[in-house]
Amino acid sequence: MADYDGDCFLVPGPVRMNQACLDAMATPVITARGAEFRAVMADLNSGLRYAFNLAPSRPEMKTQSWSGEDDYKVMAVSGSGTAAMEMIIANRFRPNDLVLVPTNGKFGERVAEMCKRFCNVKHIKYEWGRAFDLYELEQQLERKCYEAVLICHNETSSGITQDAPSIAEMCNRYETSFILDGITSIGGLPVNLEDWNVEAAAMGAQKCTAGPSGIAAIAFNSHFYERCKAIKEQGDVNALFYLDLISAHKKGDDDQTPWTPAINLAMGWAAALNALKAEGLNNRWQRCQELSTGVQNLFLDLGFDLPADISQRSATVTAVMYPEGIDDRWRSDLKENYATQVIGAQDHLKGKMFRIGSMGETTKEEMIEGCKRMILCFKDHGHELPQVDVDSYF
Repeated sequence: MADYDGDCFLVPGPVRMNQACLDAMATPVITARGAEFRAVMADLNSGLRYAFNLAPSRPEMKTQSWSGEDDYKVMAVSGSGTAAMEMIIANRFRPNDLVLVPTNGKFGERVAEMCKRFCNVKHIKYEWGRAFDLYELEQQLERKCYEAVLICHNETSSGITQDAPSIAEMCNRYETSFILDGITSIGGLPVNLEDWNVEAAAMGAQKCTAGPSGIAAIAFNSHFYERCKAIKEQGDVNALFYLDLISAHKKGDDDQTPWTPAINLAMGWAAALNALKAEGLNNRWQRCQELSTGVQNLFLDLGFDLPADISQRSATVTAVMYPEGIDDRWRSDLKENYATQVIGAQDHLKGKMFRIGSMGETTKEEMIEGCKRMILCFKDHGHELPQVDVDSYF
């Protein structure tokens, strides 16, 4: 295995951006309304459709780049993934609608919290990292009182990926809309919006697609759009302006946005998505899976505890519990002494856990070197570990 001597940035988003992405963001200012930027939008839309695993579109303006030979359209959102999820929720539901949100981590809980602002919510809160009880969800859906089920597909706070195909099958059987927060899954692990009949999904640029922070996208089908339109026409819509999907939809065919878009971020993301096309979506899924499997097996063999259910561990992030007597000072020392960054935990697990990202364009060499440095740093903190051949795990 080739040696790696740079800094190791193993954070589960924002991830390191490639040079083409950085160069694109350094482009001198252009107007948002001219042909030059519409060409950027067409390129971005085509890349978004690729990352969402949808039918292809041509990266050329005036070709309806946001749509393809399926029932989905894509739309860039000048805001983070949270803005994209808010756009989906605020436009799609009326204040009296009831939705079901099962959660097992921080970001699912954020989806539930967001829904509470715009509609009624049944929030089923599982222990962080514990798989959803599908039998319990089915019992809920049997009541036929829910407008939709919303899930955070890949929960980076606890390192678990939900069983989306099973939940999708249930939603289809009980004729309930299925909405996906795919912010840390789309572009990094298998997502099939059409097969799962997902009504709408959100993706964040700075995660699996290795784009810049502060720009996101949604994909949605015609049923989603027709519901949003009907709600607006009936005057039962939630208060919104900037994130009005109907306003944005009017501009889509023209490769435009209703308000001033995040111009340079869109340029950078288009470049990052072209790099994803060059690598191949399946190849990226496979690389993320190989990296995460290596990390998980390594830390299990070293005696660490992983909180996520064994059958549903994420391919884009691994959550690892600290051993007794170690806390976030280890993480600070890892950064200062070993030029290696991982991220800490949130809420009740703060100081008790760390998380290793395996998304974006992270290479095998960087991951191997990062893991070696982590082991050295644990030894610095007086934690005895068995001898292992790190390279062999990858």
